[in-house]
Amino acid sequence: MEVELQEHDQSNTWEGYVDWKKKPSIKGHHGGMLAASFVLVVEVMENLAYLANASNLVLYLTQYMHFTPSKAANHVTNFMGTAFLLALLGGFLSDAFFTTYQIYLISALVEFLGLVVLTVQARSSSLKPPTCTSTGAANPCQQVNGTKAVILFSGLYLVALGVGGIKGSLPAHGAEQFDDNTVNGRKQRSTFFNYFVFCLASGALIAVTFVVWIEDNKGWEWGFGISTLTILLSIPVFLAGSRLYRIKIPCGSPLTTIFKVLTGAMLNNYIARSPSNAIASMSLSPNDNAQQQRIVTKHPEETEPVPSTSLKFLNQASVNKPAYDFLQCSVKQVEDVKIVLRMLPIFGCTIMLNCCLAQLSTFSVQQASTMNTKIGSLKVPAASLPVFPVVFIMFIAPIYDHIIVPFARKATKSEMGISHLQRVGIGLLLSIMAMAVAALVEIKRKRIVTRTGLDNHEPLPITFLWIAFQYLFLGSADLFTLAGLMEFFFTEAPANMKSLATSLSFASLAMGYYLSTVIVSVVNSATGSSGHRGWLSGENLNHYHLERFYWLMCILSALNFLHYLFWANRYKYQSRGARC
Repeated sequence: MEVELQEHDQSNTWEGYVDWKKKPSIKGHHGGMLAASFVLVVEVMENLAYLANASNLVLYLTQYMHFTPSKAANHVTNFMGTAFLLALLGGFLSDAFFTTYQIYLISALVEFLGLVVLTVQARSSSLKPPTCTSTGAANPCQQVNGTKAVILFSGLYLVALGVGGIKGSLPAHGAEQFDDNTVNGRKQRSTFFNYFVFCLASGALIAVTFVVWIEDNKGWEWGFGISTLTILLSIPVFLAGSRLYRIKIPCGSPLTTIFKVLTGAMLNNYIARSPSNAIASMSLSPNDNAQQQRIVTKHPEETEPVPSTSLKFLNQASVNKPAYDFLQCSVKQVEDVKIVLRMLPIFGCTIMLNCCLAQLSTFSVQQASTMNTKIGSLKVPAASLPVFPVVFIMFIAPIYDHIIVPFARKATKSEMGISHLQRVGIGLLLSIMAMAVAALVEIKRKRIVTRTGLDNHEPLPITFLWIAFQYLFLGSADLFTLAGLMEFFFTEAPANMKSLATSLSFASLAMGYYLSTVIVSVVNSATGSSGHRGWLSGENLNHYHLERFYWLMCILSALNFLHYLFWANRYKYQSRGARC
């Protein structure tokens, strides 16, 4: 009886997955949409805690820490870029040594610690620079420095480390709950990614309305405090789903595999070109070569894949005996690395889109702060502008998943309906339109500045709702690109690299924020020579030539879109299982 029970349990377990107690996960009991729903709720809370401060941070740095607008913008983009780049670390650790379950819990605690530091500083006047006095006074605005600056950036980058770990583990943890070997499982996973973006937007909606209003009207210590409490409460919510989760067992370091294949290929290609090896290889018959390639694996249940013809130089890593034994690679490892390399151009082409998105947290907020932010008798905080793309994402995401995708599946007779790369392409196209709209709105705003002669301390007689147009276009671009990119990376990546690959979606955001910082610096340097002031420099935003900067972003985005079309048309989707 006991033997029969053990055999029955083994036939109903998920291979390569365990439950939270490290026992084999059971089909029908672990995984599925119910387990993933806990991840979705946690994502609402996590993004609320993060975006509540990130969306308004540029104003906190200028008004309370006394940075100039351009320095504040660069600090915000560096902070957000670091947070998203650290998603690669979270994804790597989830694949190599820990599980996505463990990495989330550790990262949430780190983010909680960082938010505590920021809350304490915002609460204590002695930990902030003195309040600004008039320009002619003996003690004008003093930028934060010394120990106070150390506290500020320690808190910010502890938050960044925690956010990075969460972004690198939480989406992959949710996607792991679905069976990749069934059509229904793959469809449910696609729905999960669409609703993951919906939950991102839900958290953002609360952040940029309620929490930003609290920060502007009650004080930043209250805003940081709400974020601190929210991320703390997300931990028991996540733990509540523990009995339902199926957790993928780490398969070993994906970076080690990539290093072995690349190094082995380079050494073997070098050895193959030497005269002595060329003569030796001529003595082998075609049948000998074929036999040498076939004797790669001894696993009784698996057949080693045939080396593909793409990126042929990597095939040398598995054909010949390497110079060092630890560089020995199987054909499967070589093919896995080829998949990663083929995905990298797609990753690179999305960086420019995220560079455009960076403007939503910096210059767009500063633009709105110079305008009339009243709707009737209600005064809306400038940092609440992201409510427009957020509401649009929340409206269109369910329509896309339940109406557009089923219709597309029937029309195209394909499982995906609209492919991942088509979604990304639509997002890139929308980002071009967004930058053109942003330039036109800034031209209109500057004309009013010139006509009225008002400085940056008085609101202009133009409603801030004009800025909403660029937010709507960029919000739509984010909806199409982020969900499509996450699903693309998770679906296409080898089994031992799925968390790391999924985190590339957020690493693209990071590179976009860093690129924004570089472009701002380069533009200022290039346009500020010969005694002329740079496009993005001056006493306040009204002295900037922001419209020229937006036109430049529009042109760069158009060139990037053409670059994307080249790589997307060449990419071939994979058909693979989930085994490590």
